[in-house]
Amino acid sequence: MMKRVVQIHVGMLFVALQAAAAGMVKVDGPQPGGGSGSDGDSISHSLTVVQRLEALLVQGNGSDVSLRVETPNADEMKLLQVHSLVLSLQSPVFEEMMLNRNSSVLVLKESSDCAAVFDKFIRYLYCGELSLRLDQAIALHKLATKYQVMGLQQGITQYMTQSLARDSPSGHVAGWYEYALQAGDLTLRDSCLQYMAWNLSSVLQSSEWVTISSQLLMSLLQRSDLILQSEMELFAALETWILQNEPDGLTAENALRAVRYAMMPPRELFRLQTQSTVLARYQESVRDLLYMSYQFHSASPLSMAKYFDVNCSLFMPRNYLSPVWGSPWIINNPTRDDRSTSFQTQLGPSGHDASKRVTWNALFSPRWLPLTMRSMYTETGAMQPTRVEGGRPRIIITPATSSADFAGVNFQKTVLVMAQQQGKVVVKHVYSFHQSTEENGDFLAEADLYRRTSEYLIDSSLYLHIIVKPLYQTLITTKN
Repeated sequence: MMKRVVQIHVGMLFVALQAAAAGMVKVDGPQPGGGSGSDGDSISHSLTVVQRLEALLVQGNGSDVSLRVETPNADEMKLLQVHSLVLSLQSPVFEEMMLNRNSSVLVLKESSDCAAVFDKFIRYLYCGELSLRLDQAIALHKLATKYQVMGLQQGITQYMTQSLARDSPSGHVAGWYEYALQAGDLTLRDSCLQYMAWNLSSVLQSSEWVTISSQLLMSLLQRSDLILQSEMELFAALETWILQNEPDGLTAENALRAVRYAMMPPRELFRLQTQSTVLARYQESVRDLLYMSYQFHSASPLSMAKYFDVNCSLFMPRNYLSPVWGSPWIINNPTRDDRSTSFQTQLGPSGHDASKRVTWNALFSPRWLPLTMRSMYTETGAMQPTRVEGGRPRIIITPATSSADFAGVNFQKTVLVMAQQQGKVVVKHVYSFHQSTEENGDFLAEADLYRRTSEYLIDSSLYLHIIVKPLYQTLITTKN
């Protein structure tokens, strides 16, 4: 196969500095009235230096070393004329190479994707900036890591974490997660995993879903903070993944056992057993879970709690967006004043409680001052107002009435805060509490609700979604 040779000429650093010095110079002169700044006057032509370096990169000039970039299959080769001083200043790896080289040519073995963007990488070393696409991020991150260009490495990690919501033809978040896992980039790994968990419905509907690894699949299935329409939606996506990838039996069984069948209504469980080809193939592996789920639906949670560990994941709801679990709440102009709303949820997901409804009252205060930040009494002895200027947002959620059916159940409230990123509405934050977001201490702490361009405001409104999850208490007695 004919090799493709690309030559990129980079001029001498000293030539660039000399040319820049002859160009425009910015002088911060004496202050009005004849004085000067505390640090004296300054002369800056750094921008001109960068412009001259970039011009030399495009126009070409002398150099003292050549980089020969080759791919493993030798089907592509690039020859870059560079300056050793520039590379040594920017990269300790290049610095060592320049000190130990025996000739004016250095041969570098790079993967095809890295070789394709190597000219961008070199340009960054000279100019301190680069342009890139989503599909070039991993290759540039690899080069920055390999040659220890820490500023570029951190910059690309930040670019990737801020671009998770962007649209791409075949998806990119799962691929970035797998790369971060391999590269040991914990910040990027955790950001990708959290984004997928909190926006799982869109991930399940993307073409990227069937390409994820079994390791990533299990990492998602084991989480309780997944945000999706229902457990049935998750099972349908898992069935598609299994049919598409045909994993080994153990992988399929482990994945199917991570499904929380007790969170599906009995009619859906019955339909799965009669219509699902995957469940028909592996039904013996999950028979015990299906049996416990049917028991869960046929008895009261209080009775179940006497004989089963109802704190296990099978009986632990995830963050479901269907109406029986909660309600969206759009607050227009959220900094204006207190707002309230009411909504209903099912008492619990079991067949015993699904038909019972609980009415919840929610109160949003944009400027609530916590007890730790105010005095209980003024100088005259009167109680101080609890909502004052300078406070922070808070939500309180309480049941409209109490009921004996609440026995043995703790209701966890979860508030999802939406934001607009790259033109897409995504889940930005998740807050879980018993009654008030004051229990968290950081509810909307980073949100600037007064700025119209804030990513937390969509058409001048704060988009929330409230979810109420019943958590059952185990009542098993230990025999002596």
